[in-house]
Amino acid sequence: MTDSGAGGRKEVATLGGGCFWCSEAVFTELKGVEKVESGYSGGTKANPSYEEVCGGNTGHAEAVQVTFDPGIISYRQLLQIFLTVHDPTTLNRQGADVGTQYRSVIFYHDQAQKETAQKVIKETEDAKIWGRPIVTEVTPFKAFYKAEDYHQEYYSNNPNQGYCRVVIEPKVTKFRKQYQALLKR
Repeated sequence: MTDSGAGGRKEVATLGGGCFWCSEAVFTELKGVEKVESGYSGGTKANPSYEEVCGGNTGHAEAVQVTFDPGIISYRQLLQIFLTVHDPTTLNRQGADVGTQYRSVIFYHDQAQKETAQKVIKETEDAKIWGRPIVTEVTPFKAFYKAEDYHQEYYSNNPNQGYCRVVIEPKVTKFRKQYQALLKR
């Protein structure tokens, strides 16, 4: 998906990698990423609440919508990062979070994104980074519903919260070491 607004060419990636707080914390730090919103995608209920999504009956996955400048960071690079900062080999779960709302999923916006997603998944599997088959879904994008305000920028607003310190902080630290050259700072 492209948008040639006043700031130049923009694209959007919609990705579900378990907890959206973790994904948002990572993608926000990348050069070329202009906006990351936490929300819900892939289900049937319009404008679901967090509680409804957590209940597992909406069909939605916790997801992030990443607006980026492809002249600075490519969709391919975003997917390579996505497939290494969460475990894409566990079906409907990330760590202690279990259910379809925590599935690994790439919601593609056009045919080019679909093809890139399939290629990057194959390359990641061939590289044996995980040692197990990748179960990430590659699904057409239909809608994205922004999560409640308190979910936005959760990690940066709540760095001392227990989940942030125990789960998100180690992921972000590992990510920063692995992708240092792509960080804004």
